[in-house]
Parts: sequence; structure tokens; C-alpha cells
Amino acid sequence: MDASKAAAAGSTGNAGTPGPPSGPPKGPTPGPPKGPTPGPPKGAGWQIDPRYLSSGLITLILVSGQLYVGFLHDLSQLFTAIAAALAAELTLGRLLTGRWLNPASAYITGISCGILLRSLALWPYAIASLLSILSKYVLRFRGRHLWNPSNLGICVVLFAAPGTVAALSEQWGNDLWAMAVIWVLGSVILWRAKRFHVTFTYAASFVALAYVRSLMTGTPFLSEVAPITGPMYQLMAFFMVTDPATSVSSRNGRIGVAFLVALAEMILRLFEIVNAPLYALFLVGPAAKILDLRRSA
Repeated sequence: MDASKAAAAGSTGNAGTPGPPSGPPKGPTPGPPKGPTPGPPKGAGWQIDPRYLSSGLITLILVSGQLYVGFLHDLSQLFTAIAAALAAELTLGRLLTGRWLNPASAYITGISCGILLRSLALWPYAIASLLSILSKYVLRFRGRHLWNPSNLGICVVLFAAPGTVAALSEQWGNDLWAMAVIWVLGSVILWRAKRFHVTFTYAASFVALAYVRSLMTGTPFLSEVAPITGPMYQLMAFFMVTDPATSVSSRNGRIGVAFLVALAEMILRLFEIVNAPLYALFLVGPAAKILDLRRSA
């Protein structure tokens, strides 16, 4: 009797808890999965930081302008602007964030100030660069800075010292190759950065409004549209209007802002305001950014 109970209990225990298999599993041994071996995610390959592409482009504009136009009268002015921008960025970044920031954007700011300003003195270049970098940390709204840094620094210096400082006025002249190369490379970089629509809208709006200005003032159309071929407008189109940090969040919004900048410039030109393109962005850009931040809050 006890033996039969023990046998029954042993049978129940084996059914509830199966033991290890007595031999290899039946059927074919599974092989590796069929199909191609999955690779890395799309877009995960080697990429260049857009800031370095922009730094390379603005350096190309600088070198081309110096070779073909000679718009740098004294290299010490350029070096002063770049050194001031880099020193301010590294110092303020370390003090306020505790990190050493990437200097690429400060380099772009320094070159922009060095190219776009004209003065026999060195201090306007240093002040413009310092104000440009400082504005990123001081003039903020809901955690974002509002002005394109170099646009603000240049406009403040131009407005405060018109007798000492002027803006770049040189054109490429008859040598169209340098201008064509810069526009092509700049367009490719902006296409990769998904900002080409901003530059295209700004340039197309400028051309269309130049025609309107020519009708209103009786000035030949070519005279009205010619400025867009100059280095100042290349810096405006590639670096200031398209600045990711100060652009509005939506694609349609960026298109609208680019048109409004061109429209504001046309109005300022009709009133014969000097440095109209720089002042137009100075007025339109921050207002659009504040409205965008308020709406997205």
C-alpha cells in the first residue's frame, strides 16, 4: 500500500515538473535568420557638425572676398573681432554653464563682425564681438536668446558711432565665379541643415520687392537688385536670417519671417535708411521669436 502511494506520488511529481530532455530535440537544427543582416540605423553614419560646415563657408567667403575684392583693409581688425568673440564665448560659457563651449559659433560671429564693419579704429570690432556674444546670455526670453548675435552687435555699433563705423559696401564686381561658388556651396549646406527655404524666400522676396522699388522710385531694376550679389547679403542670407537659434519653430513661420525681413528692408530703403538690411533683421527677428515662444508655451 505504501509502495503504491509512493509510486503514484512520484508519477504526479514528474508530470508537474518535467525533467531534462533525455536526448537532442527532434527536427532540423535552426540556422541563422534568413535575409540581409540589419545594418546601422539610417543616418547613423559619419556626419559633420553643421557648425563646422558654416564655419568653412564663412571662411570661404572671407578668403574669396579678400582675393577678388580686397575688402579687408587691415588683418588686425579681423583678428581683433575673432579674438574678442572667442574670448567672450569661452569665458562666459565657462562661468555661466560650467563647460567649455564649442567655439564654432563664436568664430562665425567674429568673422561676421570683422567682414561687415568698416573702421580705422580697432575698438568697434572688439565691442561689436563682445556685445554679440554677451547678448546670447543676457537678452533672453523663456530661455532663448532673441537676436542673431552678430546682427545685434553690428547694429548697435553702427547706430552708436555712425561717424566712426560704417558697414561693408563692396561688391563682387564682374567676377561672378566666386559669387557662384559661394551661392552653390551655401545652398547645399543650407539644404542639409533644412534651412534652404529661408534663404530662397529671402532672396526671391528681395528680387520681387526690388522690382516694386524700381517702379515706385523710377530707379533701374538692375540698380535695385544689384546689392544681393554682394558679400553683405551672402552673410545675411546664409548666416543671419537662417540662424537656427533665433529662427521661429515652424517652416511656414520661417518663410513668413524671411519675407517680412525683405519687406522691412524695402520700407527702410524707401526712407533712405543706411544699413537697411541689418536694421530690418534687427527689428523683425526678435519680434517674431517672441511671438513664436509665446504661442508655443
